[in-house]
Amino acid sequence: MFKKVLIANRGEIACRIIRTARRMGISSAVVFSEVDSRAQHVLLADESIPIGPASATHSYLDIDKVVRAGRDVGADAIHPGYGFLSENEEFVCAVQDAGMVFIGPGPKAIADMGDKLAAKSIAHKAGVNVIPGSSRAVSTVSDLVKIANDIGYPIILKAAAGGGGKGMRVVESESQIIELFERAVSESAASFGDSRVFVEKYIRHPRHIEIQVLADNFGNAIHLGERECSIQRRHQKVIEEAPSLALDESSRAAMTDQALALVRAVDYCSAGTVEFVLDGEGEFYFLEMNTRLQVEHPTTELITGIDLVEEMIKVAAGIPLQLSQDDIKFNGWAIEARIYAEDPERGFIPSTGRLSRYAPPESDTLRLDTGVTEGDVVSVFYDPLIAKLSSFGVDREEAIKRLRYGLDRYVIEGVSNNVSFLNAILGHDAFYRGQLNTDFIDTYFARDRVPRVDPDVEKKLIAIAAIVHTRYSFNRRQFLLNREGSPCVGNRRARYSAGPIIYGADGSTRRESLVNVLYDEIRWVAIMGERQVPVSVTLSTKSYRVNVNGAEMEVESGWERGDRLFESVIDEKAVAATVVRMVDDYHVSQGGQSIVTKLYRPKMADLAWVMARDLKTHVGNLLRSPMPGMVVSVSVSKGDSVSEGQALLVLDAMKMENVLFADRNGTIAKIHVSEGVSVSVDEIILEYD
Repeated sequence: MFKKVLIANRGEIACRIIRTARRMGISSAVVFSEVDSRAQHVLLADESIPIGPASATHSYLDIDKVVRAGRDVGADAIHPGYGFLSENEEFVCAVQDAGMVFIGPGPKAIADMGDKLAAKSIAHKAGVNVIPGSSRAVSTVSDLVKIANDIGYPIILKAAAGGGGKGMRVVESESQIIELFERAVSESAASFGDSRVFVEKYIRHPRHIEIQVLADNFGNAIHLGERECSIQRRHQKVIEEAPSLALDESSRAAMTDQALALVRAVDYCSAGTVEFVLDGEGEFYFLEMNTRLQVEHPTTELITGIDLVEEMIKVAAGIPLQLSQDDIKFNGWAIEARIYAEDPERGFIPSTGRLSRYAPPESDTLRLDTGVTEGDVVSVFYDPLIAKLSSFGVDREEAIKRLRYGLDRYVIEGVSNNVSFLNAILGHDAFYRGQLNTDFIDTYFARDRVPRVDPDVEKKLIAIAAIVHTRYSFNRRQFLLNREGSPCVGNRRARYSAGPIIYGADGSTRRESLVNVLYDEIRWVAIMGERQVPVSVTLSTKSYRVNVNGAEMEVESGWERGDRLFESVIDEKAVAATVVRMVDDYHVSQGGQSIVTKLYRPKMADLAWVMARDLKTHVGNLLRSPMPGMVVSVSVSKGDSVSEGQALLVLDAMKMENVLFADRNGTIAKIHVSEGVSVSVDEIILEYD
């Protein structure tokens, strides 16, 4: 067994590999860039080696630097994690040439499966179902049009050298071909250094099913069941579960048999994943093979009890698999939610910044894979994944319930995040019924990435905001008053009870009275967009009586100023909500539903509402950049009339091309940027008339 392993990665996956290595008695070393010098994987590892500037190209993707680091620390092997160099055959060869072992498959298998065209050809010869499409890269628009006419629209363009949604474009008609072909080629070149793209028939509303495989160097190969990965945004997974409701024993056997046939055809060893799409008729087709550990591997580990990283290390060390197919037992249900620093309401654009508050939930039924802690920075240079929260239950219903419990109690401040959006997906009736496909988000959350709040839930969230605002406005010290002092001001009453004895500096004593203050309707007005909602709060030391626009509710809570969570009982039902106070705004989220509100005393509410409306009118003619990046193209000119939802420009951020759309109807008055220019967050892009 290896004595020391270098982990050529960062973030949550590096931390996860370190923990398994430590449990196996293996020393761990990690590499890090300049911006990661105090990152969690660096603090957790036994050794750490700096390898260059923040840019991944000059650090985590630099083969020479990573291999040199492994050699310098005396590593026996290198584990690549996922992403970065994990599927780079040149890296594998460099590791082996340096006398170290690559913890993963051989370079030929990586090369064969990394080229999507070669992978399709090998899969077809192995008897695996493949999607109709081109057998070679498409180099011209005319070739693309011909193939599209042969197989029929819609079609999908894919990068031949990669995956993860990069370089992927769905083409609905011939009129879109030129624009989308150019963007697919551009993004593929930027992401993988390879501009080749190919075309396939686009299967509408498919389910995305993948088979986890494990093989050694002695001809042994097994599968560890399937994962359903149909909940995606921008062709990237956000919620995964194991097993899948879509498969019965017959279809599961057929899919796993084909996955293992492909494993044997490429002489594969280590952990890997064979991915399929499943259409509405129950037919499945090969999509790709990922020759590495998958992001969503925790779901498989939860239902099988098998540590995939441990198995990868053993296989790489030359140990035959100790597991046969009959040894694999599946138990319960697991669901994983990927926590991203991104803004669902603005097209899932990445968010960067410091985690001013970070408090993940704690529960025996939840698994947290994370690489950050409070105070860490989400950098513009890397993927914005913060963590993966996974739940386990005896069945799917219990797993959903437990994951929603965890998301309700997940506190993140400092960056935009998708926690509430994930909870909304889990709470959607179609998700609960298992009616999943890769278009789920676009179907059910097409306009409102954070769904409209149910009126009854909204009242509860307003009540919570009002209680918090009241507590910030009236310090609890006001509840502890001297019997001779004035216990309250204005139209309020007080009841006294015995309080503590206070000892003076001169040795004297006096007894304070603990006052249970009953305010007669502390009145507020909640400003909700264009609406004004009247609210009144009556306090006692243990509970609150709140009236929201005529709806009365009893709220029991021990919430204290500064608490990250508002855990309470509202009308005898337990509720956990996150409350973020940002200047005058209160952001309250619970169960996947959220509100943003301001609270004012009645005399000030009308003035505040008018001022907010005037400010919105004043600044509404500006379009600002939602993220740092580089302008790829601008599709409008000064004087053009645009309509809401129209594409205005393409912004490259984190090697993904993000389209910015008009947020209103209007005329372009001025454009502040041009192609090739870098912009920062909130920088003005253009102005409307």
